[in-house]
Amino acid sequence: MKQIIVVLSLFFLITSCKENSQASIKSIKDDVTEHQTEIDDTQQKQSVKALKQELVDKGYQVFDYVDETTKDTIIMQQYFIAFLKKGPIRNQNEEEANRLQSEHLAHLGKMYEMGYADISGPFGDDGAIRGITIYNVPTLAMADSLANADPMVKAGRLEIEMHPWWAGKGFPLR
Repeated sequence: MKQIIVVLSLFFLITSCKENSQASIKSIKDDVTEHQTEIDDTQQKQSVKALKQELVDKGYQVFDYVDETTKDTIIMQQYFIAFLKKGPIRNQNEEEANRLQSEHLAHLGKMYEMGYADISGPFGDDGAIRGITIYNVPTLAMADSLANADPMVKAGRLEIEMHPWWAGKGFPLR
């Protein structure tokens, strides 16, 4: 009988230690998860702060916007939209117009590759405004200079109308 009591006591002792051990492990895991979340939040805030400072150091205009739903802080950055409008000189022959079009597309591709333009494209109608380019540069003067370096603009086939435009930094098109 004494042996049975000893065996049962050991069994209950081991079982309770195992449960306490599992509870301790779960508690430790919860603490680690909570701590990691705090670290991630701090790193993200530091990253947003660092990105904002980097943009300001490069001369970009920025401001913070707090999303009312998520309470996330979004960096708003000033970009520049160039409206490419029909220019006054459109009497080039077909060969010249095709050459200018190729040079125009190469120019826009170069702007994108160099990081100066984020998106470009034509409009789908035959209106006076032929397309747009969104420039990701710090100043209006720089955007205007890059847009006016386009061979189509230089030839007078297109002309530029530039406007400052604000958008959330890093937000994709949907």
